[in-house]
Amino acid sequence: MTEISKSSEQSLNNILNKLGVKTQEEAKRPGNKNSLGQEDFLKLMTTQLQNQDPFAPMDNGDFIAQMAQFSTVTGITEINNNLTNLGSKLEPNRVATAAQFLGHSVLVPGQVVSPDDNGEIHGVVDLPAYSNDVGLTFTSPSGEIVHSLSLGSQEKGLVGFSWIDIPDEIKKNKTRLTIQAYAGNGEASDGISTAVYNKVIAASAPKNSEDVILETKDYGEISANDAIKLKTND
Repeated sequence: MTEISKSSEQSLNNILNKLGVKTQEEAKRPGNKNSLGQEDFLKLMTTQLQNQDPFAPMDNGDFIAQMAQFSTVTGITEINNNLTNLGSKLEPNRVATAAQFLGHSVLVPGQVVSPDDNGEIHGVVDLPAYSNDVGLTFTSPSGEIVHSLSLGSQEKGLVGFSWIDIPDEIKKNKTRLTIQAYAGNGEASDGISTAVYNKVIAASAPKNSEDVILETKDYGEISANDAIKLKTND
């Protein structure tokens, strides 16, 4: 009889384990105070059976469906716990990712730019369509156009530009200039979007966010997701 009882108990334990219900011993362990043990589960099941309408007892299919729902909820809870643990393990990787941006330049959408450590300015123009006349102007804070750059005819897409022979005064003062791109196909077209390379001077990975925050020279803090491209500074 003892062996039969042990076998029946083991079978019951196997069924409840598949449903995600912990044994009473496991439920009593430290850290499992909020867990539903087998005794608690059986009490709920017995109470439900005792209070059902004897003239309209619960259908077997409905009862099995309830058990399946209980198992699903338990499984979702375990998945959430696993994802939380995974997030904590990935945290050091986010810090390492942030550190990789330091000292390099990222391509940031915008019209403000200043000479980099090499005394140069680099960026791109985003053309919505082919143009036979693409160019840029660089304007000082006082509103004076200090340089114009012609890129000629260009196809649709990102078109790179560089200004290398920058006057010493602008390089020395690291003057912030405003750039404006234009494109024409028989008619002038203003408002073409631009992006410029800007140096990353600091980077962080906030604990309550999945994002990496970059502090740039001319644009302050931006999300790493807003950076179009990373440029390694030699």
